[in-house]
Amino acid sequence: MQDLLAFLAVVQAGGFREAARSGNGSASQLSDAVKRLETRLGVRLLHRTTRSVSATEAGQRLAERLAPALAEVQAALDVVNHFRDSPAGTLRLNVPANVARTVLPSIITPFLKRYPEIRLEVIVEDSLVDLLAAGCDAGIRYDERLAQDMIAVPIGPRTQRLVTAAAPAYLQAHGRPEHPRDLLQHACMRGQFSGGAIAIWEFEHDGEVVRIDPPGPLQVRTGAAFDLAVRAAIDGLGIIHLFEDWLRPHFESGALVPVLEPWWQSFSGPFLYYSGRRHLPSPLRAFVDFIRGD
Repeated sequence: MQDLLAFLAVVQAGGFREAARSGNGSASQLSDAVKRLETRLGVRLLHRTTRSVSATEAGQRLAERLAPALAEVQAALDVVNHFRDSPAGTLRLNVPANVARTVLPSIITPFLKRYPEIRLEVIVEDSLVDLLAAGCDAGIRYDERLAQDMIAVPIGPRTQRLVTAAAPAYLQAHGRPEHPRDLLQHACMRGQFSGGAIAIWEFEHDGEVVRIDPPGPLQVRTGAAFDLAVRAAIDGLGIIHLFEDWLRPHFESGALVPVLEPWWQSFSGPFLYYSGRRHLPSPLRAFVDFIRGD
């Protein structure tokens, strides 16, 4: 069983070192466990190179069957949690970078103080993932990206905005855009989704919707790399379009100033989502009750 758990951890993490960082043992211990499993089964489960580790076809098939099976074993063991005074165990959440930065900080500390025997793992990933295959109990995403068979619970602010901003020095040197189409004549900090698509900037005012694909000297993948884009905007390199909560501290300090404010678009806040077709682990149930205020 331990060797199976080690193998699945390596596949889900994408490597021995990555799995070791998640608390599954050392990289050498994980490697030894997978080798034992391969010897016992008589088939290679992983392709190993000096730079990467990936599942063979046999390994991928095994991982696909193991994930739900081991989840059921965990669910059976979790029944014992109902006999404890306080829930215990590991809660794994898969969340986008913006949620990790602007939504979770005010939630995580009081939650873990209330439930000190729960260990929380936060995996930051902007693309939509198969929670079960990724070994996660729940995810946080926005409503337009939720699968229909998932249970969704509101978490964090119920309304958010994408805002546009620039450094005072940039606006003094290049002028202030008065309409979204003016951005086509400005340098803009662009974001790129993990799949490779470039994020289009969308604005709305008095029923008019404008979508802009502006030029820019800097393009970053969505996620923590946006810190680089924010820094560049503060340094006067160009205009940035990002979540309001991410930029609000820089508005308050004066490092950035709002641009095109009447055109800022509001949208629904994020949701915690999880499968309704499986036993709800006690740590996840405690987290759901916590964010609901129960």
